[in-house]
Amino acid sequence: MPTQPISGNDLARFSGPQTFMRLPQVDSAKGLNVGFIGVPMDIGTSWRSGTRMGPKQLREQSAMIRPYNIQTGAAPFDALECADLGDVAINTFSLSDTIRLITEAYDAHLKYDFVPMSLGGDHSMTLPILRSMARKHGPLALVHVDAHADVNDEMFGERETHGTVFRRAYEEGLIVPEMVFQIGLRGTGYTADDFTEAAGWGFNQYLAPDLWHKSLTPLAAEIKAKIGNHKTYISYDIDSLDPSFAPGTGTPEIGGLTTMQAMELIRGLRGLHIVGCDLVEVSPPYDPSGNTALTGANLMFEMLSILPGVPYR
Repeated sequence: MPTQPISGNDLARFSGPQTFMRLPQVDSAKGLNVGFIGVPMDIGTSWRSGTRMGPKQLREQSAMIRPYNIQTGAAPFDALECADLGDVAINTFSLSDTIRLITEAYDAHLKYDFVPMSLGGDHSMTLPILRSMARKHGPLALVHVDAHADVNDEMFGERETHGTVFRRAYEEGLIVPEMVFQIGLRGTGYTADDFTEAAGWGFNQYLAPDLWHKSLTPLAAEIKAKIGNHKTYISYDIDSLDPSFAPGTGTPEIGGLTTMQAMELIRGLRGLHIVGCDLVEVSPPYDPSGNTALTGANLMFEMLSILPGVPYR
């Protein structure tokens, strides 16, 4: 039996190690199937900061999660060796240096065959992660759930920020354009083609208003059919959810997805060849209740539950 999270029946949830689901913390991904990695940064944000505290609070709130997904039958810890790999040591005074440090950290971890599940942190962290992932796996299919397309060319002259990630990923050939699915887009823009330009590259985009009052299970099935067995990365921005569900984020937009739709979407993606995931843009200072981080931690568990090799009971 692989290593299990500490049970709340053995040690109260408000105590014990401050790791994701109170798993062991290790220095190396050797021997792991899944590793949780924190990227505590917010120097790539353009509005409200605070996501540097995201990994810490995601771990804290994850202590509430039990190891079996009773709703779906998923039992990830029955088959997958999981551990927390700690945080990337970023440079909080330099975004460019932080991006370099993230790339180096993931290059080192990805010497081993495991699935990195990353705790953010602002969305600029996803670009260096994708660079490392593409070096190992080749260009990836991408399921990107977000209020924003993050395809700006630059922001204040900077080409690597939380709003430019997927333009850079497209330009660098890290992703397969026709296998990019951006879900939950909404809000206002600076130009009329803020979203449509990326559609011209081949990106598949789904605006939030077109998803209101609908189950996302059919959309997940459509995405699976188009991706097939291609290696896939999931990047989940918590601001894809409506602020009534997730107020603790840096760039909130009204009219977003519900937590129920988020769970439907993730559960519907089971069967994809997922090689990595992230959950980004949780900003604890804007939600003193901790519910945004609780939601984010649960969505991480939902993504863990659909990884290849997870048994269902």
